Amino acid sequence: MRIHVISAILVGLVGGGIPLGLAEKVTLIFCVLFVFFAEILNTALEHLVDLAIQQFDEKARVTKDTAAAGVLVLATGTVVVFAAILVQEWPTIVAHRREVFRQAALGIPLAALAAVLILPRRKPLWVDLGSFLGGVALMAAIARETRSSVFAALTLSLLVLCGAAARARRRLLRAS
Repeated sequence: MRIHVISAILVGLVGGGIPLGLAEKVTLIFCVLFVFFAEILNTALEHLVDLAIQQFDEKARVTKDTAAAGVLVLATGTVVVFAAILVQEWPTIVAHRREVFRQAALGIPLAALAAVLILPRRKPLWVDLGSFLGGVALMAAIARETRSSVFAALTLSLLVLCGAAARARRRLLRAS
């Protein structure tokens, strides 16, 4: 799920950085949400199998592996759709080179800060706070010149999700 969240942030940054048509925007958003949905279902199925099976069972392993493979196939298909949209929109990307470079210059550090937030390791509070506040500052700079408020909102929502995950991780570690 962590990889999907960071990938979705990158998709949001691309969608906000280049002018896309409505069909491309809807397709990208649908792909991102569909991958999240599949990952959530996969996690639920794995936990359900774990509840039903007390010891190793080959059928349980196959069930869990098959569900995970379904997510992988869907994520791979999403990458292909994303690549197809980029290839189709390549003239637009080249024509808006300055905006694309600006989006990359702000977006790559934003994705890195989000990744720091969702790392499952114990970190000092200042690292989580600094990562979140740095991400918010980068997001504010990105939002000022975004091509799509929908993709900006998607990216900001994912950053907030990363912050909430960091907070939940801190609570779990404190409780144990």
